[in-house]
Amino acid sequence: MIQSEDTLAATIKDLLEAGCHFGHQTKRWNPKMKQYIFEARNGIHVIDLAKSAELLQEACEFLRKTTLKGGKILWVGTKKQAQEAIREAATSTQMFSVTERWVGGTLTNLVTIRRSVKRLLYIVGLETSGEMARMHKKEVSSMRREAARLHKNLDGIVNMEKHPAAMVVIDIKREENAIHEANRLGIPVVAIVDTNCDPDRVQYPIPSNDDAIRAIKLIVHSLTEPVVEALVELGANLPAPAAAAPAAVEATPAPEAPAASA
Repeated sequence: MIQSEDTLAATIKDLLEAGCHFGHQTKRWNPKMKQYIFEARNGIHVIDLAKSAELLQEACEFLRKTTLKGGKILWVGTKKQAQEAIREAATSTQMFSVTERWVGGTLTNLVTIRRSVKRLLYIVGLETSGEMARMHKKEVSSMRREAARLHKNLDGIVNMEKHPAAMVVIDIKREENAIHEANRLGIPVVAIVDTNCDPDRVQYPIPSNDDAIRAIKLIVHSLTEPVVEALVELGANLPAPAAAAPAAVEATPAPEAPAASA
């Protein structure tokens, strides 16, 4: 059913101005995207933005309902064009994100990931308590390098103690491993799907350019709004809107040194 533009998360005009309609070269297309393609122009597929707007609205409704049920969302986008938007989404919703590298087993081997988080918190605890100052310089240097690597890979999921209720992904071809793990566990995926993607791999596909920063920011912002609204409805104390940065890891020394694994 075609909805009034007043009820849509983003209008066709919004999507057009952000460049969401530009797909890939026709020779690079995935035939499964045919239903979402408006036409081919100068060797480039043009995405049907009327369908994009409808599917974006469906995804927004899903995320809103998921949030109202207490579900947490994992925002995933490791390509440079997506990192800022994904960090902002995770910060404004106080949820989880992966913006640097998808560590294998982030979902399917969460026990090991939590062990790595525990190791990170242990090292941070040594630093903030002053204990590291009494250690040998070589050991301190090694620990700091380890902590830097763990921070980079885990900062956005430090507080993810159980599987998320949903996952939002930018560029499902790049995030192949994330999609595979979510599908294996039955975690619903909301994702931007460009004309070279297989939309059948995600439950809530949003046909759109997945390379342009403006397009990515518009889609992610549109998906963030209903989540924030649902959290406010639930009485959550959310941070004031601001430029996002990776969540800081609190210093919580572990009782003993866990082994490194991520």
